[in-house]
Amino acid sequence: MARGYTGKMLWVDLTENELKDEILDEGVCKQFVGGYGLGAKILYDRQQPRVDPLGTNNNVGIITGPLTGTAAIGGSRYTLVGKSPLTNGWGDANSGGYFGPYLKFAGYDAVFVTGKAQKPVYLFIHDGRPELRDATHFWGKDCYETEDIFQSELGRGVKVLCIGQAGENMVRFAAVMNDRGRAAGRSGLGAVFGSKKLKAVVVAGRKKVPVFDRQALDDLRKKYRPLLTNTIDWLGNHGTAFVTAGAAHSGDSPVKNWGGVGVRDFPDVEALRAENITSQRIKKYACYGCPIGCGAHMKAGTGEYPYEAGCHRPEYETLAMLGSNCLNNNLQAIIKLNDMCNRYGLDTISLGAVLAFVMECREKGLLSAADTDGIEMTWGNHRSMVDMTRKLAERDGFGDVIADGVRLAAERIGNGSKPYAMHIQGQELPAHDPKHDYHWGLAYMLDPTPARHTQNADIFKPMGDVVHVERKSYMDESKSYRTHTALQHVVNSSGMCAFVYSCFPHVDAYAEFMGAVTGWDRSIDELGPVGEGILAMRQAFNLREGLNSAGFEIPGRMLGNPSFKEGPLMDVSLDREDLLKTYFAALGWDERTARPKRGKLLELGLEDLAKQLWDNAV
Repeated sequence: MARGYTGKMLWVDLTENELKDEILDEGVCKQFVGGYGLGAKILYDRQQPRVDPLGTNNNVGIITGPLTGTAAIGGSRYTLVGKSPLTNGWGDANSGGYFGPYLKFAGYDAVFVTGKAQKPVYLFIHDGRPELRDATHFWGKDCYETEDIFQSELGRGVKVLCIGQAGENMVRFAAVMNDRGRAAGRSGLGAVFGSKKLKAVVVAGRKKVPVFDRQALDDLRKKYRPLLTNTIDWLGNHGTAFVTAGAAHSGDSPVKNWGGVGVRDFPDVEALRAENITSQRIKKYACYGCPIGCGAHMKAGTGEYPYEAGCHRPEYETLAMLGSNCLNNNLQAIIKLNDMCNRYGLDTISLGAVLAFVMECREKGLLSAADTDGIEMTWGNHRSMVDMTRKLAERDGFGDVIADGVRLAAERIGNGSKPYAMHIQGQELPAHDPKHDYHWGLAYMLDPTPARHTQNADIFKPMGDVVHVERKSYMDESKSYRTHTALQHVVNSSGMCAFVYSCFPHVDAYAEFMGAVTGWDRSIDELGPVGEGILAMRQAFNLREGLNSAGFEIPGRMLGNPSFKEGPLMDVSLDREDLLKTYFAALGWDERTARPKRGKLLELGLEDLAKQLWDNAV
């Protein structure tokens, strides 16, 4: 087996109460790397199409990459995969912290779970020995309580992946949490855990991750660590919060449910300035082996919104979605809401979209205070946001109406509310406006997990390779964007943090780390097709589910239809058809069906997939 891997994955059948080790295939690992690349290959091969996302036959995977748990800078990530209850298609979510490395230290590269337990259970893996245990006494507890109890009962050294009450209640945008505030937030896979009555996965172990050339890996760390000094100064000091205030006025972040102009509708951003947020920090927090430390623990909340000292600082997406998107500039309320989401296990992006949707429905007269259980869901009403979040997570009253995301909420409310539901294929839009940077539009519309903020290759490509272009120059840039997107898929699948990758001075640094860990001597040019193959496999999963991204309904506001008549995005709109046509052409996909063409699949070494997609009906 190649270095960087333990060489084993665990299959857990909760219905039959069976656990089975399997040896990883090295050829599959070389072709799909790990993370969602390996996950897409395995679930496409082993899961039946059209299963109920919240049914017993939907498998959920927890998968590391070859860099996870090694000395490679940023090697801290793991990925959750499964069929999303929001989109009814491919779902994945990525998180850092310490859980991913410790899963490998416990002896496994991946865990796949199927079936449904008769009562709540948790999976405990200790130095390669897995067992299922009763979790009845954990059910109903939030994520912080759950983690604290596990560490009290099993030892401070265990690392915990768990759901809170939102996952138990199968809120369709429930997250899976680790390290008291790190979230695998998108795709609603916390609800899949809840549907299986799987409360947690707990790991402990001291196994070493084998690497091909430890000395070379140490030398690379020493080489590139000093080059991150500037990054540590801004990202390490303020986290992603450093862009929040400016984004509200530049047109980058959504305002008033994507219908407002920041300088007009959200003029006071002082509370959301990075310095004000950082002033409430107790200490920095870093994921495993990371010198940047972009996370932070906060001082205790006082006054109207008490929260415990040590809760996580909200990051950009949370600050924007619960801030400018809801016209809320009360920082203490946003920190409280972020803490509630970390405890309940909720995706903060989707929550901000849902609350803004309800506020607009209230403004338009489609909902009354009586409809929302007496809670006045008006713009900027942070007290109501806190109250409604509690009801949503517990599926209490009107909270149950909106607990499955804006798409289903609009169907239930009706009365002309659909235009205010800001989503693509059921996944709520995140906090960057493609009219400000059109690359977000490509990521939102065309990734197999739509509306995904971690797939903008223009943002995450290494700093030294950034090329500044005029807006709407995508006709000439699609091939370059395809290349960087492909590399981003390899990075995500390998277990490296996308922010660390983006801060390297050039893309070759990543190939050097991969070579030192795995022993596979592959250049950036050779890694590109690997990423295209990973993308094609994730897309194939959706095609088999009957989803065609070329036909997804896109909110008019996201495209600038109608365009703003004032502000920094005045008269700006995106030509969806040109975006799709040029990018599909660059990828080698059919622009009508969004199906990778036979020749492209053969070029990528995916002969079996070419046969399935083109010789058989999908």
